[in-house]
Amino acid sequence: MKLALYQGPAIGGDIEAGFERLETQLVAAATAGADMAVFPELFLPGYNRPDLHQNLAQPMGGNWTTRLADMARQTGCGLTLGWAERDGERVFNATTAFGTNGEILGHYRKIQLFGPMEKASFSAGESYAFFELGGHKVALLICYDIEFPQHCRALADHGVTLLLVPTANPERFEHVPRTFVPARAAEMGMTIAYANFCGSEGNLTFGGNSLIVGPDAQIIASAGRGETLLVADLAPVSDIAPDIMSMQLQDYREGKFL
Repeated sequence: MKLALYQGPAIGGDIEAGFERLETQLVAAATAGADMAVFPELFLPGYNRPDLHQNLAQPMGGNWTTRLADMARQTGCGLTLGWAERDGERVFNATTAFGTNGEILGHYRKIQLFGPMEKASFSAGESYAFFELGGHKVALLICYDIEFPQHCRALADHGVTLLLVPTANPERFEHVPRTFVPARAAEMGMTIAYANFCGSEGNLTFGGNSLIVGPDAQIIASAGRGETLLVADLAPVSDIAPDIMSMQLQDYREGKFL
């Protein structure tokens, strides 16, 4: 299975420009043979735009998800990205994965909201999402969620081998992609794709450093601080967890600690 990951600047509320960039990058990912492309957190309408979250949030089945499904179907490449979802009076920091036929594979609402802005804009999610892709059992998390190992532990207990994580990680938090994400992958025997923004949005500068990391904590593909489309082949599921890592994960589940 081949996975793409896009790191780029935030669209700052320009929805049509956002869809144009999504299409350009999705076509490039499809041309490279990718089965799924992962984009950052709140790509629509923008992360550091609390003035837009309530006003522009869309429902499932609305214009955004209809267009995204069509885009995945037309390019033949799956698409995972973050967006502001309205459900009645509540708005969620959400991520949806679309398959190559435009079907919704998984939908997730961020559980661990970060900081005053997110907590003012969004309601917290309450459940995980799972789906099958390329022989993997896949789950979705969003940004700050990955910093809480209990989430990865719960996903590993459900048999997850691939975790897709749209994020909006600021600069000065580079320890997250450099240390936390590889550690979570190794602890739980899973591959993690972590898709961040680069550049600035308002008064916030993003840290870039998006990456795909394997269950041995080794970097499969990584970005620097600029706009990048990463494309990488993932190992077959049968090759994902070496015996020692499977044993470590089993001991972790059984609580064999001093």
